[in-house]
Amino acid sequence: MEIFDLAIAYKWKYDIDFVNLIETTFQDAGLSTFVVGVHNNGEVYDRIISKTLHFNFFLDRASDEDESFEPLAKLIQSKKTRIINEYDKIEKSVDKASIQPLMEKHKIVIPKTVILPTYTEEKFPKELNSIVKSFRKPFVIKPSYYSGGGEGVKIDGKTIEDIQTERIWNEEDRYLIQEFIVPKMINGKRAWFRPLYAFGKVIILLWDDKTHVYSDITKNDERKFDKKKIISITKKMAELSGLDYFSTEIAIDKSNQYYVIDYINDQCDMRMKSEHYDGVPDETVKEFIINMREFVEKNK
Repeated sequence: MEIFDLAIAYKWKYDIDFVNLIETTFQDAGLSTFVVGVHNNGEVYDRIISKTLHFNFFLDRASDEDESFEPLAKLIQSKKTRIINEYDKIEKSVDKASIQPLMEKHKIVIPKTVILPTYTEEKFPKELNSIVKSFRKPFVIKPSYYSGGGEGVKIDGKTIEDIQTERIWNEEDRYLIQEFIVPKMINGKRAWFRPLYAFGKVIILLWDDKTHVYSDITKNDERKFDKKKIISITKKMAELSGLDYFSTEIAIDKSNQYYVIDYINDQCDMRMKSEHYDGVPDETVKEFIINMREFVEKNK
């Protein structure tokens, strides 16, 4: 039987640089890696069934977007393989309507939010009229489950019709109606952060919610916000989710209130800034991979 320390399954073409860097970093440390793609998905499945191939750890960046990887994911789940971001924990964490009560119980501050049932369950919830009357305009309309990369999120909601249009578009998902937080400015930058939780450590990133571009955090910037508070909030989110890695979004308003805006994103975009203007800083991607390598080494 061939045994590899880490297998990475991926489908998105922009993941290739990330996957190559994982392989280089792990192999330089004496760890073995294996890449699963469309080209060998079936073969890998057959080899695991026949017990000629085994992975100690599995990073799955494929089955969430390509159902042809799901049989392999389920098979690996039944083996003695440590899945990075275990599937049952993902399911519970990325559904905003499910994790929000836990966040509120643990006093994590979120914007004013109302959770609506699926359109299939209730076509015209009684809360609609009061929402439109009581929420400051514009408000945010976002699906509870399906909103990767901000997809499906409407940030300029004003009317019942706006809400209903979104609910009808995705009728099997619950919806969150959320107050739009206007962040304060930090040296000309919007105080909107996208912390990355990576295997026990928090990497703080400054991210413009309008342009979706990351900015460097200078020493002068750090004097204008509470770094420890952002780390503490992110680690609390990690405790609630149980995930090995994820990103979240935290905004600071003009009264210096810290709000968690987008709760848990389990499939982080790892395109590098050196190749994509809206990519993650290269050093952050490298730090993430080193943290993952240390996690694998510690838990082998």
